[in-house]
Amino acid sequence: MSEEQFSILLVDDDEVDRLTVKRALKKAGVTANLMEAKNGENAMAKLVNGIAKLEVRDTNLVAVSETNYFSSTINHPIKFDLILLDYLLPDFDGLHLIAKIKALNLDLPIIVLTGQGDEEIAVEMMKAGAADYLVKSKIEPDNLAKAISNAIRIHRAEQAVQLANQRLRATNELLMLKNQELERQQQQIKLQNIQLQESYNLKSEFLATMSHELRTPMNAIMGFSQLLLRQYPAPLSEQQQNLVQRIFNNSKNLLDMINEMLDFSKIEAGKLELKPQKFALNYLIELTVEELRSLAVQKQLELITDINLTDTYLIQDSNSLKRTLINLLSNAIKFTESGTVTVKAEEIDENKIAISVTDTGIGIAPEDRDKIFQAFRQADQTFTRQHAGTGLGLAITQSLVKMMGGTISLESELGKGATFTVEIPRKYDV
Repeated sequence: MSEEQFSILLVDDDEVDRLTVKRALKKAGVTANLMEAKNGENAMAKLVNGIAKLEVRDTNLVAVSETNYFSSTINHPIKFDLILLDYLLPDFDGLHLIAKIKALNLDLPIIVLTGQGDEEIAVEMMKAGAADYLVKSKIEPDNLAKAISNAIRIHRAEQAVQLANQRLRATNELLMLKNQELERQQQQIKLQNIQLQESYNLKSEFLATMSHELRTPMNAIMGFSQLLLRQYPAPLSEQQQNLVQRIFNNSKNLLDMINEMLDFSKIEAGKLELKPQKFALNYLIELTVEELRSLAVQKQLELITDINLTDTYLIQDSNSLKRTLINLLSNAIKFTESGTVTVKAEEIDENKIAISVTDTGIGIAPEDRDKIFQAFRQADQTFTRQHAGTGLGLAITQSLVKMMGGTISLESELGKGATFTVEIPRKYDV
């Protein structure tokens, strides 16, 4: 038997039966605080008040009475672990007492003590909430101790399960509250995303409209500048030619920026459609290089092409590929002060082509390699930067390459130039 001390309420009007129970407890070695009640009302009073006088009777059993008989008696609150209940009480039966105990929410295991032949009554009491029953005439130390131990152990296990269930329910309620809060936040995020998308669409429409409206006056300025540079209708002095040339050059730069913003707004809005057609890649590269050669000549750069293709024909959007080459070549020339710019084309396999643009320019720092593909971003974001531009060129290039089903990568070392490599399928997958 465990050495744990139990608090037990023995409810029985027969003093002999009570003495039998106490002797059995002592012989079984059960250490218990035992309180006795002679009827139902007395038992209820003890259960409700929970205060008793403890009297030390022997080393194993502590008897409890309501009189201050011994000088060693002290007041002590009792929290009962078990009730030993006689079915037949002077004031009301055990079923009535069990109902009263349940009504007070006193959760205690109850062992019913019955007379010989009262097994049916015991079964009814167990249905009402009793944990077990013992026939008084068959009470032995071992079976009494075992019944008490089992009843308390099972009751404590049930309490532990109830506590775990309560904690689980509390956790579930907390999770439900958190889920509700998350759903509220998700709805708020969705609403914010809708608002952001509306603002984003408005910005794209504004860029497209403004870019389109600005192109007309810029084209007019460039046209009139070209007429003046042709010495029409009258010759210009050297100073006048210089001024008109500046007007034309700056107008062209502005028009290039406007075209970049217009292209970018179309890509963002999903209005840029590819038109794949069959063309010769070597011819496209050579044509694009010759269009930009004057920029390289102005900076005394060597512009080289290296085309190594068995089959030069592609089925792709030639305009998008040409725009990609123009952007990469323009950047290479812009950021290279001396040396060479090389365009190389080769076959990765029968279905994929690689085109690379390599320069001997300033290079790109590792921390700047991701940001250069972001819209409106440049490696140098300061107002004192040497190279002007919208910061859209590489963002547009990356978008065009993705639309063609390809990828773009960068290899660079600061101060030693950069290589941009575009890999695209030979045939556009419609």
